[in-house]
Amino acid sequence: MATEETKTATDLADLKSVVDSAPAATETAGDAGETEAAKPAAPTAPLREQELDAQGRAYATGRRKDATARVWLKPGTGKVTVNGRDQEVYFARPTLRLVIDQPFTITERQGQYDVVCTVSGGGLSGQAGAVKHGISQALSKYEPALRSTIKAAGFLTRDSRVVERKKYGRAKARRSFQFSKR
Repeated sequence: MATEETKTATDLADLKSVVDSAPAATETAGDAGETEAAKPAAPTAPLREQELDAQGRAYATGRRKDATARVWLKPGTGKVTVNGRDQEVYFARPTLRLVIDQPFTITERQGQYDVVCTVSGGGLSGQAGAVKHGISQALSKYEPALRSTIKAAGFLTRDSRVVERKKYGRAKARRSFQFSKR
């Protein structure tokens, strides 16, 4: 066992010397200072490519509860169209409109993109959450540099919470029938 450990340690030392010499061989004398400054940036997530369709739009699908939203994002004046209607008409409650605008607020891109989306299934709250999820995904596809900001806010994660199914022998999912003493 002791020989295996020594052999492994020497192998690691050999690997370290190979790794240390490889960047030194590839860089020129003028680039040495720049390479040292760029090394801390290397461990961060690689920058993704911009994903656009033929019309120059970013497409994404958002989901929440039973609602599904298909979202197209393109540069514009900030107009949001949901199922062919304006956002203020479709989502009458200000809280739902606030939910939809959250990805733009957190990335400081209000009024810079037009959004066209079709939503189906669920109720208004679930649909607003689905549109938010779709806008977040499309925004990260249009501007990959914003992905870390959007992801840190938790907008790229699909909220998996759904309504629990009703069980037999129960009034609802967990509620028992009312007890009757007589």
